Amino acid sequence: MSVAPRAAGSELAPASSSRGAWLILGALLVGLVLGVLVGKSGDGWREPVVQVASLVGGLWLDGLRMTVIPLVIALLVNGIVGSADAARAGGITAKAIAWFMGFYIFSSAVGGFGMKLLTDLFPLPAQGAAALRAGLAGIDQSQTANAVPTVADFFKSIIPPNPVAAAANDQILPLVVFTVIFAFALAKVGSDNRRVALSFFQAIGDAMLRVIGWVLWLAPAGVLALAFTVGAGAGGSALGAVAHYVVLVSLLGVVVTLAALAVGLLLARVPPGRLLSAMVGPAAVAISTRSSLASLPAMLEAARRLGVDEGKADILLPMAVALLRATGPAMNVGVAVYVAHWFGIALPLPALIAGIAIGALASIGAVSLPGQLSFYTSIAPISLAMGVPIEPLALLIAVETIPDIFRTLGNVIADVSVTAAIARSEGDDLTAERPLDDGGTPLVDLPSVSEGR
Repeated sequence: MSVAPRAAGSELAPASSSRGAWLILGALLVGLVLGVLVGKSGDGWREPVVQVASLVGGLWLDGLRMTVIPLVIALLVNGIVGSADAARAGGITAKAIAWFMGFYIFSSAVGGFGMKLLTDLFPLPAQGAAALRAGLAGIDQSQTANAVPTVADFFKSIIPPNPVAAAANDQILPLVVFTVIFAFALAKVGSDNRRVALSFFQAIGDAMLRVIGWVLWLAPAGVLALAFTVGAGAGGSALGAVAHYVVLVSLLGVVVTLAALAVGLLLARVPPGRLLSAMVGPAAVAISTRSSLASLPAMLEAARRLGVDEGKADILLPMAVALLRATGPAMNVGVAVYVAHWFGIALPLPALIAGIAIGALASIGAVSLPGQLSFYTSIAPISLAMGVPIEPLALLIAVETIPDIFRTLGNVIADVSVTAAIARSEGDDLTAERPLDDGGTPLVDLPSVSEGR
């Protein structure tokens, strides 16, 4: 069985990527502070400097934007066909994929409706939102603002009469619908022809990811320029707005994590004390490494402690690490809804449903990448489907380091809980804790897992 790794979060970041994330965050803070200081100076040289920064930031952003459409198509095709192949491999894998898709739909709905509720209860102060919009005044919002779908537009646009035109016009919802239909049809094609087609899409995806890697190598300069522009226009309120965003998006990750624990308690029927005790090891590795893959040995140990049969755990947990990113849809859709709130864009129900649908579907094809790569490629399609500007994502990518901790923690908890629930449905008795091994020693040396990704 071939399962392509995928993720909606950051997950498989090497140490250099971690350093890069902190460098980008530093560029954001420096850019905002410099922009605020320049914004208080005279207009004689303020305006030329802001124009140069806007040009640099805009060029860097366009470098990211040009990869979105081909990457979404390539990842969706490979993800759906790979999942279909895995489902045909056996009953337990088909059941696991059904669980994963169900969790994606739930998570995406949490992101859409949850962020809408959070921004209603704890709105970004009007003065801060206005200042941020002023700081990004150079963004042409006319196209995206007019793209917010009405009820009629939503249903009319589901089936694209011309998929090429949909791609050219950034009409992401009909494009994704066409791609999903194409991928399911490809999954029914003979194995030889299917393998050739998948190699083609895999090559496109790999090439686009390499281009994104090149663009993100320039991320500190691009983020510095964009942050400078925002700071000059928004003033000190920009820093408070960033903190507001980080808190609300992280809360969505907490909600999904609690839901994952509920799966372990209510569906796997594991006693609360045993469940929390077993989760300590995986949670510690997840927080320290921000990597589900690095947490896999600790998750296998936790599953054994919960009473999951080793054979089932050896199948289900690697599949979960490769295919399930429970917090991804929630936090990705939540980011798009937050940007709409930031720009004062009212999201009608059809637009919100479109974003939720794309959030769930795009998670099938998301790949395991460092946070900066997957952040933009996962959220831009959702924003385009809802008619929300994608330019602010280039700034928000800089603070992904903090919400990313909640992403990985929730993903790891969900991987273990869903594995336990599937094992329970397959007849495993999870009422009594199993010994770790015959000698009473742990199966995994957790410190070594934390030290190396």
